[in-house]
Amino acid sequence: MTKSLDDPWLSSSLLRPIGYCLLLLTLFDLISILVPPRLMNPTWEFQTIGALVERVPVPLLGLGLVFYGENDFRATWEGLPLKFLSWASLVAGVLLVLSAPLLLVDNLRINDQINYQMNAQISQQIAQIGQLEQQIAQATTPKDINSVVARLNIQGLPANIKNSQQLKSKLVAEITQVKETVRPKAEAAWADRRFALVKNFVKWFLGALVSGALFVYIWRYTRWARRGSRFSK
Repeated sequence: MTKSLDDPWLSSSLLRPIGYCLLLLTLFDLISILVPPRLMNPTWEFQTIGALVERVPVPLLGLGLVFYGENDFRATWEGLPLKFLSWASLVAGVLLVLSAPLLLVDNLRINDQINYQMNAQISQQIAQIGQLEQQIAQATTPKDINSVVARLNIQGLPANIKNSQQLKSKLVAEITQVKETVRPKAEAAWADRRFALVKNFVKWFLGALVSGALFVYIWRYTRWARRGSRFSK
């Protein structure tokens, strides 16, 4: 006798294998993301948690398909995998919720690193400008000054000014202007990185809490799987 297309057996026989396949693909993703581990590295921890949160929809969908129909039309071998997946949902939910505070700590540590790198970059640029000022101060002839201009590749200055003092004055004014804009330009450049960091933190922090709560809900809902009830075929 041919079964109708809306038969629950046909639905479960199609959806559950898809769910198991999605969970297997999730396992491959987990291995790829977590290996090799670089614990205590805030950037690795932050990006890894973010990558896991981004991939949460796949295992959630897989679990929904696997647990579809509860005990109805189950194979006898599914008892142990279902019990394991139910407890794995609890573990995943707890780990995701606990990862939210870690995201906050890593966000603060990365922000400190950004500030340190920015200040180091500014200090390096100011030191280079100081060396240029010394070179200009030591240049006494137009030839020496033009040589400094050529090395600095400064545009908009006359190539051969015979008045060395006039050329030195223009060079000093140019370098002073550059020196005054070093910090504002650096802070503007690093502001985009800070904004991206904050945006990802908010998205992943909320995503970890929401998805963690949903995994715990799946664990509570699948109490029947942990009881090991006899399946109907």
